[in-house]
Amino acid sequence: MEYEKVIGLEVHMRIKSKTKMFCSCKNALELASTPNINICPICMWFPWMLPLLNKEVVRLWVIWWLLMKCKVNKKSRFDRKSYFYPDLPNSFQITQLYEPIVWKWSVKVLVDSKEKSFDIHHMHLENDAGKLSHAGAQTICDYNRSWSPLMEIVTEPVFWCKKEVMEFLKELQKMFRAAWVSDADMEKGQLRCDVNVSIRPKWSIKLWNRTEMKNLNSFSAIWRAIDSEAKRQIKILEKWWTINQETRWWNDEKWISSTQRSKEDAMDYRYFPEPDLMPIILDDEFIEECKRKLPELPIEKRLRYLNKYNLKEDEARLLTSDKNLSDYFEKLLNFTKDPARSCSYITTILLALIKESEDINSVKELRFDIEQLAKVIKYVKNDELSSTNSKQVIEELFNNWGKTDIIIEENNLRQKNDLWTLETIVEEVIKNNSKQVDDYKWGNERIFGFFIWQCMKVSKWQWNPKIFWKILKDKLG
Repeated sequence: MEYEKVIGLEVHMRIKSKTKMFCSCKNALELASTPNINICPICMWFPWMLPLLNKEVVRLWVIWWLLMKCKVNKKSRFDRKSYFYPDLPNSFQITQLYEPIVWKWSVKVLVDSKEKSFDIHHMHLENDAGKLSHAGAQTICDYNRSWSPLMEIVTEPVFWCKKEVMEFLKELQKMFRAAWVSDADMEKGQLRCDVNVSIRPKWSIKLWNRTEMKNLNSFSAIWRAIDSEAKRQIKILEKWWTINQETRWWNDEKWISSTQRSKEDAMDYRYFPEPDLMPIILDDEFIEECKRKLPELPIEKRLRYLNKYNLKEDEARLLTSDKNLSDYFEKLLNFTKDPARSCSYITTILLALIKESEDINSVKELRFDIEQLAKVIKYVKNDELSSTNSKQVIEELFNNWGKTDIIIEENNLRQKNDLWTLETIVEEVIKNNSKQVDDYKWGNERIFGFFIWQCMKVSKWQWNPKIFWKILKDKLG
């Protein structure tokens, strides 16, 4: 029997506010080195303490849904989700169930160069829990991230393969970074994803029991967990057993999962309206203020690079993976007016130098003026600088700053184009390589590159190879 996967996602994204969601403690954008230093009586829910909603969280939240062009409820409210677990100091979570700020919309993603749309059920705000570290029979509770603001995006079961899941999550990550709403770094716990997986025969249209996979802290772990859970469920179905609807814990070291608890329904959490928080009412003035800070969607930027600048799919994907990188590309393009060369020099030379560097981690940290790189591209375009020598100039700019013109002159790198001199060099090469000339004239066209190389060698790599190519063609016939 043939089976198909049906996958839904619950994506949790840490919002990039300075303080927590309901108090003034420092937000856990990354885990602090010391446990329980960013806590207060409010986020530890001491007696008589009350939460106060952070306006900055709401502003970043609104910027996000405006960027997504989704349908928004101007009035929303919080609900209390009751359950006991040691990482919740108050034994409940403040979340949104009945009136979330966003219902039903979709996200467009490029999968294998084809645009696909994936449906979202809803999006809501909620506070994060603490972090539990298990050591033998003991559990250490760190509440630094407790009450930090999370944005949860719940998709419909609309994914049919791992690749769609990966592209969707990467697109979300780009969008969060583009809007400066979150850094969405999985290693720092800023992006977490629970994956709901179910298997059904291809002839079936009914959704079968699903399992929720937790503890997925990397894209590769998500990839492996989907595979593993699909195989596990197929084995169960082939024995005519029933798949339990449950939450499972993924062990990425052993590539296996284990039962954590049975899957709860909404009624198990005893949801009711949060009594300590007023509803959120968004007025038009606040929405307009947020609209003025909207960036371009990464997928729109990627399509623009493909259609307007004729970049390759991999190039457009790489440039739009990081907002700093795409901003640098567009700034360089304003000087050069040459998309292909601007992209090539960034992706093949600059990124390679950054990867090898111990001090510089992104284009934002480059210490030379972008106009100097634009000059290098201009000289290459005008055949005043060879591609080989241009790389030497960029390496010098990267390591020691300086000016492009000075580096070229001091190292005698400028390409020369004097026709009379070039013809003299070509005639000398032809005269000294009579055997190779005969081979070429007898049909061995592959040897033509040998003549170019000899001409460049004689000219000490200072002359234009394109002109050598033309003169050799004329001389050799």
